[in-house]
Amino acid sequence: MTSTITIATRESRLALWQAHHVKQLLEAQGHQVSLLGMTTLGDQILDQPLSKVGGKGLFIKELEVALADGSAHIAVHSLKDVPMDLPQGFALACILEREDPRDAWVSPHFDALESLPHGAVVGTSSLRRTVLLHALRPDLKIEPLRGNLDTRLRKLDEGQYAGIVLATAGLKRLGMAERIRHSFDADRMMPAAGQGAIGIEICDGRPELAALLAPLNDLPTAIRVYAERGVSRTMGGSCSMPLAAHATLHQGVLSISAAWGDPLNSHAQLVHAQNQCTVAIDSPDALLTATQLGVQVANQLKSLGAVGA
Repeated sequence: MTSTITIATRESRLALWQAHHVKQLLEAQGHQVSLLGMTTLGDQILDQPLSKVGGKGLFIKELEVALADGSAHIAVHSLKDVPMDLPQGFALACILEREDPRDAWVSPHFDALESLPHGAVVGTSSLRRTVLLHALRPDLKIEPLRGNLDTRLRKLDEGQYAGIVLATAGLKRLGMAERIRHSFDADRMMPAAGQGAIGIEICDGRPELAALLAPLNDLPTAIRVYAERGVSRTMGGSCSMPLAAHATLHQGVLSISAAWGDPLNSHAQLVHAQNQCTVAIDSPDALLTATQLGVQVANQLKSLGAVGA
C-alpha cells in the first residue's frame, strides 16, 4: 500500500467535514492521509432538480474518475448520495457509524410544520420530502431548494421560504444544531435510504485497501443501511423516486419501514410497508439477510400500488 492515502472529496463544507473525519480516523491508525478536493457536476448545476439532470451520480462521477486514474485511493460520500448500483469497477468498502438519520425542520419564525399558515412556502428539492410534506400538509407550496447547506440556509434567511427541511446529520456535523427547531420522528417524516451514514468507495479488486478500511466499518449501521438500500434498489430508487426507507436494529431484530408517494398528486395517500427479521451481527450472511428483507418490503410496496422506476 502507498505511504500516503489520498481521499477524493467534494469541496462543500459538509463533504470536507466528512473527508477530514475519515482522515482523522485513518491517521489515528498510523496512516498518512491527504485530501483531493473536487467540484462535481452536482455542485455546478443548481438551477434544476437533480431528477431532471442525471440524478445523484452527478455528485460522485468526478470522484470515481480520480479513483480510476490513480489520483485518489478512496472517495468519501454521504451514503444517501450514492447510487444503489455503483458502476462496474467500483465497490463500497465500508460504512461508518451513522449520525442521526432524521430530517430536521428549520425555520426562523415557525416552530413546527403545524404552525405554518395555509399555503406557506417550504423549500426542498427532494421528491421524497415533497410527498411526505404533502401527506402532512397538502395545502403547502413546495418550492425547489438546491445548493450546499450554507446556500440553503442563506435562502431561508433571505425570506424565500417559511421553512426548509434538511438532514439533521449535516447540521449537527457542521456545528449548526441550534438551527434545528426539531427533528421529525421517523414515522412522520421517514428518512432516505442511507441518510446520516458516510460511505467509502474504492476501486474494485483492491483487497489491501479494503483491509485497511475494515476497522472503520460499523456493522450495525451497515446492516440497517443495506436493508434500506435493498428497498431502494428493488424500486429502482434514485433522486427521481419519491421513496423513503428506514431500518432499526435492536437486540438482533432488524425492522424496516418504507413509504412511497405519488409526486403528481399532492392529495394521494402514501403507500406504506414494513417487515422484520432476526439477524446475527457477526454472521457472514448478515448483509445479505438485510438486503433480502429490503427486497421483501419493496415488493410489498409494489403489491400495494407503489410504482417502481
